[in-house]
Amino acid sequence: MHRSNQPTTLSRRTVLRAAAAAVPLAAVPALPAVAGSVREPAAIGRLAEKIEAGMAKYAIPGVGLGLWYRGREYVRGFGVTSVDTQAPVTADTVFRIGSTTKTFTATAIMRLVERGRIHLDAPVRRYLPDFITSDPSVAARVTVRQLLNHSAGWQGDYFLDTGQGDDALAQYVAGMTQVPQLTPLGKVFSYNNAAIGIAGRILEVVTGKPYESAVRELVVDPLGLAHSRYFRSELEGFSIAASHNIVDGKPVVEPAFDAMPRSLHAAGGLISSAHDQLRYARYHLGHSGFPHLLADRSRRAMQSNPGPGGTLFVELNGVGVSWMLRPTAEGPTVVQHGGDWSGQHSGFLMVPKRDFAITLLTNSESGPSLVAELFADDWALREFANVSNLRAVPRELPPHRLAAYEGTYVSQQIGFDGQPSDLGLDLVAEDGELVAKVDGEVALRLAFYRKGYALALDPSGQPTHIRVNFVFDANGHPQWLRYGGRLFRHQPADRRTTGARKANLTHPRLL
Repeated sequence: MHRSNQPTTLSRRTVLRAAAAAVPLAAVPALPAVAGSVREPAAIGRLAEKIEAGMAKYAIPGVGLGLWYRGREYVRGFGVTSVDTQAPVTADTVFRIGSTTKTFTATAIMRLVERGRIHLDAPVRRYLPDFITSDPSVAARVTVRQLLNHSAGWQGDYFLDTGQGDDALAQYVAGMTQVPQLTPLGKVFSYNNAAIGIAGRILEVVTGKPYESAVRELVVDPLGLAHSRYFRSELEGFSIAASHNIVDGKPVVEPAFDAMPRSLHAAGGLISSAHDQLRYARYHLGHSGFPHLLADRSRRAMQSNPGPGGTLFVELNGVGVSWMLRPTAEGPTVVQHGGDWSGQHSGFLMVPKRDFAITLLTNSESGPSLVAELFADDWALREFANVSNLRAVPRELPPHRLAAYEGTYVSQQIGFDGQPSDLGLDLVAEDGELVAKVDGEVALRLAFYRKGYALALDPSGQPTHIRVNFVFDANGHPQWLRYGGRLFRHQPADRRTTGARKANLTHPRLL
């Protein structure tokens, strides 16, 4: 299962794939949304054209789309499940949805909150008495809510593979002593896969069942999600989207991408279809006709009361109970997630005040480029929900303003084998912007649009649709760069290394 010391399946999502070479791929004709002669809104056609153009540009063999717009469902398949078999993608083709799984974990926890078996503001140790972290004071105080709003403060990219047994999560949580604490508890948003793994373990202990069984019984099966499963052994008879790598600009089936440690299931293991994902979205929009899982007050609570804010591709007010809460210029909040695994990349968002939802599933390593166009950029939000991103007009800064930001920024992750590895980049001022270099080569340009916040541009200055921000210490000095939701620690320019250590700027991921 281990492919390397550092899990390549979890390498950072690239913000540069938009410029990569690609080969044209014809999309299979869209599946009809409804029978009969009901005419589609023109916006649906424009979306289909954008998806097909992105598939061709980025070498994406297959896409599953689910859309709720003006009171109607549009669920479609584009392209093929595999370049080898050429089987068409359908509304029920299954993809690994990655970190959108976190919202299923949280929904299951909320069901137990309603039953009085879990309390969001109770300490984790109420449910896991032996829970230990590298900072003992944090283990004693961290709450269930802080696990779910990504404010626990320890390093989030902890990917230890503990096997495929029912004790996988228990062993994973026991290994938390090796995970360093980065920021004070509850004070800083940092995307945290490890925290959701702990939440999954709480589900196991409280229900007395393996994580996957608990979520199926509490969420998946009651909602009638017939094409949503955790184990590939459960997919017999399903249409399955094969994972593709990009080799010389062309998609190639990569079976090795399919493996996932069971320890990561709570953070990103669910396999699902566009049809099921849209049904799930409609439930969280509060539509009638669904089984009663949560009271409306509990469902809305998942989408409110955010923890600390920052950026994760887009600007965030913070995270509620697992849902990322994104501001808009017009006021309505975007509720979103999305997820990544090698060869499987997806987006998921809702605008409850506009009764709108969209989900997109892709089966290529280049999928994040199309996902960024539709879920980080505001094209789809403007087209279907009449809302847009907060205004961001980049401006040049003088050298003396940029000097404080210069230096090496280093993040760390713990791989499948439990070994740490560094990911880093050097920031230097150039032409009013910051240039991010890896081994002396320009990988990104950061153009500030307000204090501490910048647009990530490709080396030629073209948008990647991604925003980043800096976290300052008590003296106002940059302490961290938050990129892809992760924290990269600042080392001043006079301590800068030659290039980034084991750097990988390919796609900062949600998982």
